[in-house]
Amino acid sequence: MTQPPANVVPVCYRHTDRETYVRCTRCDRPICPDCMNEASVGFQCPDCVREGSRTQRQARTAFGGTQAGAAGTVTITLIVINVLVFIIGVISAGANATKGLGGGGLGGLLSSQLTPLHRLGVEVPYFATETGVRVAGRSVADGDFYQLFTSMFLHFGLLHLAMNMWALWILGRPLEAALGRIRFLALYLLCGLGGGVLVFLLSSPNVPTAGASGAIFGMFSALIVILRKLRLSIASVVPVLIFNLVVTFSFSDYISWQGHVGGLIVGAVVAAGFAYAPPKQRTAMQVATVVGTLLLLGALVGIGLTQVPAVGMS
Repeated sequence: MTQPPANVVPVCYRHTDRETYVRCTRCDRPICPDCMNEASVGFQCPDCVREGSRTQRQARTAFGGTQAGAAGTVTITLIVINVLVFIIGVISAGANATKGLGGGGLGGLLSSQLTPLHRLGVEVPYFATETGVRVAGRSVADGDFYQLFTSMFLHFGLLHLAMNMWALWILGRPLEAALGRIRFLALYLLCGLGGGVLVFLLSSPNVPTAGASGAIFGMFSALIVILRKLRLSIASVVPVLIFNLVVTFSFSDYISWQGHVGGLIVGAVVAAGFAYAPPKQRTAMQVATVVGTLLLLGALVGIGLTQVPAVGMS
């Protein structure tokens, strides 16, 4: 670089009206106080800082996630989606009631009443008469496999929603910070699907099931696995999980233990795959965990379809 004559006072390369005797340690251009970025040695100009940011490797968590997960963006987004779906359900119920078709509006959603949105998205394993003969309807067995996904975003009443969203807020942020956004989202959705699959396999016909509880219980088991991997105490998590399991089985006529246990199992399996993957093959093993879990859940659905009564279709 050509140096200015000795009798010429250098000026900032970005602000030519400002005299300065400080130079960037990387490119040696003169920089004024507004353009100085403190470095390990001396100062750098804005251009060199940007160039260094592009070439610098982004810091990762112990499980391969980026530091962006600490912001809790996915957790907040999932909460917003659940709340918006609940509001849409209120609107659909109100519109239905206005047409004289029933539905209950907000009052219905404060209880366990089904709204038009629920009838589209809740999970029903299959429909059957009292004699066990299957009849047609909106159910997983009739090909509405989307219910395994949509049901995890629907809730029976405001209390149901509030309890699950509070748990998601408490459990989701530390898991997202540890795993990163993409891994956490994969964990959440797989846990919800795992709960839905066990509901399909073991629940009674005709009974609608919905809620994020499968995903919530999956996050409980995942958090335990993550804490154990980090050699941190699980004393604050295990009692809460045990309490919730006791409540689940004590009120099994009203609470889907199948959804809770399904999410719990999948959460432990997926978290173990994420946490204990060998560092050199970490990404490949974590992707294999996700794909393998999806394939296993799909196979279980296929097995469940063979067990559904196939006579008496109408």
